[in-house]
Amino acid sequence: MATRPSTDGAEIAAGEGTCRVIKAGVVDYREAWDWQVRIASAVRDGSEPETLLLLEHPHTYTRGRLAPDSDLLLDEATLAARGIAVVETDRGGLITYHGPGQLIAYPIIRLRGRGGPHWYVRTLEQVIISVLAEFGLEATTVDGRTGVWTSDQQRKIAAIGVKIAGGVAYHGFAINVDPDLTMFDGIIPCGITDRTVTSMAAELGRAVNIDAVAASVAHGLCKGFGLVRKLD
Repeated sequence: MATRPSTDGAEIAAGEGTCRVIKAGVVDYREAWDWQVRIASAVRDGSEPETLLLLEHPHTYTRGRLAPDSDLLLDEATLAARGIAVVETDRGGLITYHGPGQLIAYPIIRLRGRGGPHWYVRTLEQVIISVLAEFGLEATTVDGRTGVWTSDQQRKIAAIGVKIAGGVAYHGFAINVDPDLTMFDGIIPCGITDRTVTSMAAELGRAVNIDAVAASVAHGLCKGFGLVRKLD
């Protein structure tokens, strides 16, 4: 069940409009998807400002448009017993996991006049790398593989999957702050078999406050997209 969404009391000025930041707590994946689609339509027609949703999901495996059935390793009975939903999505990418302890960021922004899909994904990667650096964690990208990895390029710490329609991007990225990493054992995450998945807490050897990561993401997206934060 979703908590009631609320804004964080700040807006990000961007050209002629603003980018509102909404911290939404725990939201069912399908509900968050519908929410994004509604906001994207409103952003497209100019009736609502560009928006960043920051939230968590209940245990969910999401499949991108190109995900093969073989990348889901659990049968329906096991999924039901473990309380894991499976959702077919319209985003790019393959299959991944979302759940408690993972920060989900859904920027719903206009790309026209800024850059194309490749530029957008690369910018998101750099935002994530900058956020992780603030917590003392060195991270990097891997040629040919979308997302963010540990500095040795062996463990994935953040996944990206986006949809662009009518010049507006939605879906976004997930940073593993401190989720149950055993949940990734039920899938072949992002189709990758030669490397593993990790979290900020596992790499740093200490607890990490997910709200602090969310605040850093909001700031980092402002900087990454050349936006200026306007405080009330």
